[in-house]
Amino acid sequence: MKIPYFPGCTMKTTAKNFEMSAIASAKKIGIEFVEIPRWNCCGVVSSLTSDDLMKHLAPVRNFLRVQEMNKAEAVSENRLLTLCSMCYNTLSLTNNRMKENADELQKINDFMHREDENYAGSVDVVHFLSILDEWGFDKLKIENPLKNLKVASYYGCMLLRPKEVGIDDPEAPQIMEKLVTAMGAESVEWDAKSRCCGSYHTVKNIDLVKKLVSGIINDARENGAEAIITSCPLCAFNLDVRQKEMAVKNSDFQTMPIFYFTQLLGIALGLEKSDLGLEFNAINPNEILKKYEKIKGAK
Repeated sequence: MKIPYFPGCTMKTTAKNFEMSAIASAKKIGIEFVEIPRWNCCGVVSSLTSDDLMKHLAPVRNFLRVQEMNKAEAVSENRLLTLCSMCYNTLSLTNNRMKENADELQKINDFMHREDENYAGSVDVVHFLSILDEWGFDKLKIENPLKNLKVASYYGCMLLRPKEVGIDDPEAPQIMEKLVTAMGAESVEWDAKSRCCGSYHTVKNIDLVKKLVSGIINDARENGAEAIITSCPLCAFNLDVRQKEMAVKNSDFQTMPIFYFTQLLGIALGLEKSDLGLEFNAINPNEILKKYEKIKGAK
């Protein structure tokens, strides 16, 4: 499978470990991410106002790149794959709106008059978790089962809401839990799996974010988790970096490793440590992985 891939801004900066582990894992499975040319920011969070058509230009330009790639037969998929939960949410909401509003799509195309062609509304947006689910979790060739590792799946807000674009049941999601089980680990059921991490409050109200993060970590631990997986770079930053800061100021606070789901997937698939970007994780995950002897290529 050669599928158009939209990285988004954070994959090239603070979430390099997410991208590198995802690309390597996908390659091991037989999926090639083909990065779309001339991509631009997804536009981040979609506006909640109704008169916001200009905000949808950025996502549509990315859809147009996918349309062009298919026309040139550079890919075998008319779907745009992304990793970041926020990018997925923003791109999906825009795409749905364009498909449902022909007049607005025409206005968008008129704005993009310098492009060689119009966007026809033919692209679908898909998250890597959905591709893996479609591929079949039971068909993953697990070489290094994560036996006995207790993992809590953290969805946050953007993967599940609104339900029109959510990749799973917003009230009782299980897609990441299924992946955890397929990797040979033990999936932990807990209450905070879709609780907000504080999102952009991390810029101005760090104390609020730390309070929310503390509640999430404690809930995971109380339910037996030893590690948390996520798909959102902002959630990962809040859970990982802020947690590390909390530990520095409070020696009694117990940290918990935060992984992108692709990092644990890569370990389970038998990838080398160099493919996983574990050195970029704020809370050092090596201790918990060495406990289970699950890092291939580690010194």
